[in-house]
Amino acid sequence: MSDTPTRRPGIHILPDLLISQIAAGEVVERPASVLKELLENAVDAGSSSIQIHLEEGGVKLIRVSDDGCGIARDDLALALTRHATSKIASLDDLERVATLGFRGEALASVAAVARVTLTSRQAGDESASAHAWRLTAEPQAQPAPAALHRGTVVEMRDLYYNTPARRKFLKSEATEFAHCAEAVKRIALAHPDVAFTLSHNGRVSLHLAGNDLRGRAGSILGDEFLTESRAVDTGKISDTVGDSAGDGHRLRVYGYCALPAHSRARSDAQYCYVNGRFVRDKMLSHALRAAYQDMLHGSRFPAYCIFVDLDPASVDVNVHPAKTEVRFRDARAVHQFVFHAVQRTLSSSLAGMRDALPARNQDEARPAFNHWAPRQESLRISEPATASYLAFTQSGNTATTAQSAQHTIHSELPDALSLSEAPPLGYALAQLHGIYVLAQNAQGLIVVDMHAAHERILYEKLKNALDGHQVATQTLLIPAVFNADAVDVATAEEHADALHALGFDLAPMGPTQLAVRAVPALLQAADPATLTRALLGELREHGISQLMATRRNELLATMACHGAVRARRQLSIPEMNALLRKMEETERADQCNHGRPTWTQVSIDELDRLFQRGR
Repeated sequence: MSDTPTRRPGIHILPDLLISQIAAGEVVERPASVLKELLENAVDAGSSSIQIHLEEGGVKLIRVSDDGCGIARDDLALALTRHATSKIASLDDLERVATLGFRGEALASVAAVARVTLTSRQAGDESASAHAWRLTAEPQAQPAPAALHRGTVVEMRDLYYNTPARRKFLKSEATEFAHCAEAVKRIALAHPDVAFTLSHNGRVSLHLAGNDLRGRAGSILGDEFLTESRAVDTGKISDTVGDSAGDGHRLRVYGYCALPAHSRARSDAQYCYVNGRFVRDKMLSHALRAAYQDMLHGSRFPAYCIFVDLDPASVDVNVHPAKTEVRFRDARAVHQFVFHAVQRTLSSSLAGMRDALPARNQDEARPAFNHWAPRQESLRISEPATASYLAFTQSGNTATTAQSAQHTIHSELPDALSLSEAPPLGYALAQLHGIYVLAQNAQGLIVVDMHAAHERILYEKLKNALDGHQVATQTLLIPAVFNADAVDVATAEEHADALHALGFDLAPMGPTQLAVRAVPALLQAADPATLTRALLGELREHGISQLMATRRNELLATMACHGAVRARRQLSIPEMNALLRKMEETERADQCNHGRPTWTQVSIDELDRLFQRGR
């Protein structure tokens, strides 16, 4: 074997075509990558309508037609040249990017791995003798006259025709088309005033007329998403966040976030935008997930479309070739602002969200229903009750219920009150199978899962009490004694102070027995032994340090679950109304501690359709 070192070729400059093909590897991952770049350019051109035609998932053909400002004849060749753009001219422009496509690399990169043709007619060039111009991305090609009313048509054919190795990595036609359709939806959601039409193999698969944000979100994410969502809006760009340098930058967060009950098994309904640009930013994703953390458990994913608008100078969008990642000057401030904006929206009590309930059709001439609304004391709070309810229960104890109702009705002098003035969750009517509370409000029928609702109420109260170091205890008249493992007895003795802070007083009665002498006052209705066993089980598994820190809320949720009213428990009308009023006052009362809904609304219109009234 020769010891002569291998002679390597000298350093040389790569050919322009090879440079462009290398750049294309960063920008052109698949047909959807090409489509994204072309759509961004069309939006930046001020288009009001964009048509997209695809063949074979976009591999054979991508044609994007817009009615924007167009490109001048002499600029067509420049548009296909690397590092040529009309959107930035200086470093200051680069630091304050306010457009989507600004790099000046996309068309050149695409032309290096596909056959590209540009046809354009510049806005304002409307004379009879004027016409559009067409240019192919071929060496020495010259613009030729073409027929086009206005705007630009970019046509890409045969992706990777000259780099077959890359074409092997493309997926099936259906998969590539699905990625293209998603690229259209992402850009369309951020630009609701622009109409989009997408066709594949000659068949229209998506048509989005110009609309407002709510209408566009419903078209893309579905009407169910809107029904199960709350609008987020911090107002105009007037709130100020500071950065590490001491400067302030204005910030606005708006959009829609779905309630936890509308969560999904995948993260395919998460749309996040920064200054109108779709991004996948880890910091923003963390902020949004954290806003749901107290309502969404397990492996479920929240659904949302959230827009963050801020000074372009305070965010760098030039950190990734595909421009899907950004870097904030003050990431922590943005994180906290987004987190609190979404959390406040999701946590709003029903008492402050009367407008969130579905509105009835105002054109219907329905007479207002007046009913008696006496006031009475129930569960230590003054609650209105209704005299119009079904006086029977699943247990069949009709006489007792009727007597209780009669006492309720005549407890005070009644006041006439129209349902139009009823609180958001209305007034209780009856209990169904000992599980659901039925109530009526101005919109129709309310159905409440009483255990789930009471669980959320207790959970929020426990959190507030523990935060304020004011967990009230209830001493048991007769201590509850139960058998326990020796390790549980030792744990109770070792962590007596921490347990006392949670409202528990436990005492060993022997090597394998514990006595519960006091429990949190909020949970006094729970079985003391069952509640304590659950608490000790959490202690054994996670330890006191984790339970009082990272897993504190999970512990409180477990306690609330054991303390909440159980299914089959018969409630009086005053108790049901007390539950409804507490739900309206409680943050996050729409979901239980496990992310399930606590109530639902069935409107009069829905009931009319069900029973075919008016037909």
